[in-house]
Amino acid sequence: MNSVELAPVAERSRTASTPPSVNVAGLRRSGWQPRYVGSLCLVDLMVGLVSAVVALGLRFGPQTAESHNRGYLWLTIALPFAWLATLALNRAYETRYLFVGNDEYARVVRSGLALTTTLAIVALMFDLRLARGYVIIAMPLMVVAGVVMRYLLRQRLHRSWARGERLHRVILVGHEHAVGEMTGRLRRERYHGLGVVGACLPYGQAESRVGQSAGSLPPILGAFEDVAIAVSRTGADTVVVLSCPEIAGAALRRLAWKLERDDVDLIVASNLVDVAGDRTTIRPVDGLPMLHVEHPRLKGGRRLVKGFVDRVSALLLLALAAPLLLVIALLIRLTPGAGGPVIFRQERVGRNGRLFVIYKFRTMYTDAEDRLADLLDRNEHDGGLFKIRDDPRVTRVGHWLRRFSLDELPQLVNVVKGDMSLVGPRPPLPREVANYPPDMRRRLVVKPGLTGLWQVSGRSDLSWEESIRLDLSYVENWSLTMDLTILLRTLGAVIRSSGAY
Repeated sequence: MNSVELAPVAERSRTASTPPSVNVAGLRRSGWQPRYVGSLCLVDLMVGLVSAVVALGLRFGPQTAESHNRGYLWLTIALPFAWLATLALNRAYETRYLFVGNDEYARVVRSGLALTTTLAIVALMFDLRLARGYVIIAMPLMVVAGVVMRYLLRQRLHRSWARGERLHRVILVGHEHAVGEMTGRLRRERYHGLGVVGACLPYGQAESRVGQSAGSLPPILGAFEDVAIAVSRTGADTVVVLSCPEIAGAALRRLAWKLERDDVDLIVASNLVDVAGDRTTIRPVDGLPMLHVEHPRLKGGRRLVKGFVDRVSALLLLALAAPLLLVIALLIRLTPGAGGPVIFRQERVGRNGRLFVIYKFRTMYTDAEDRLADLLDRNEHDGGLFKIRDDPRVTRVGHWLRRFSLDELPQLVNVVKGDMSLVGPRPPLPREVANYPPDMRRRLVVKPGLTGLWQVSGRSDLSWEESIRLDLSYVENWSLTMDLTILLRTLGAVIRSSGAY
């Protein structure tokens, strides 16, 4: 490949028609990111103020106005600004940590711990009699409210992305197969913020296809040498370089130089699939940047904490939900023609292939298994699962229970027993596991979960392949922060009842 060979393609790319969905005139960065960060600052400031005021009121009540407590009024005014500064020092406003992933929430939690520690040290150094009740109320409330508000803001942003708004305008650079695969994935997944406007292929593949788009490919804008021109024509603000030998080392450096003039983001896509950022670090070795991949956290102290939190939380939820469980049991018992036990028991496969009995509220008539053979040709799910909408074997009460996932509540008993976790892969049937290829058995190295990525990403609407990919992604990238995020997202998924049938 040389510049003489690429010249014809470059020339054609300058005159090729722009994709219909692209409005070239006056395209600039929308500036929504600075506005988003500004909104975060205001929200965090309000969270800090409200948390401090609540702590002041609960701790001192009517005594707040007394002279010996006036110092807490000044602390209440100063605490929101200290919270904002701590978040900034923990880089919680850098866009690289916002919008997707769990790192943003982890930084909020670390900021809360840092500010609490700072208050304790200052009080000790200057012999200040800081009321512990005030701190115990203010700081946890500030952290929890901060995480929740950031989550709500992110969900609002994700909804705008799903509508095609505020998307980064992306040009993919790579070989045809890799470009097609990445385009399909970005079109399929909604919450990434990347809108593909075109692609640049190697000279041989791009030579006769400039200005065209076919199948899963976006419009072809030229060859590798034409990336800067394509960016200018389409108003793209992001270039994603997929793995290819032609663009490496010096070629990638020269491309970065061309893009930095217009402040265009350059992303190099890794061959690593579904590996979270906190498992990868770049460590220079003799001047060469080496990408190190850490092993997933399958054992250790964090897993012990997860198990403890699972069991305690499940016990508390069972106690709180006891009246609801009794009502549901009564409704199932009174369902006309249903008969049979209230609790449905089924053998599932748990951690390391160990069999256990899962508990659910029964949602089907007692002859459901006998009627299965007559319905197999109506299966709407691929892989080893049988799922159909408006299943005639499901009772009227069962439809309602499934819609809001209330039939899953007895699995809290499985969590208390240690068979399951609150968050984890979907608990599979033995017949499904029997047909697993070797890679898929990886999901059995952790406990199955009451909820998981599959639950918050579409449930029964997901394909078999996508469900497995999400389960494997959870196994490889598990963290306590991810569990908390999934639990929060589960509430929204249950309310929307999408994919529940």
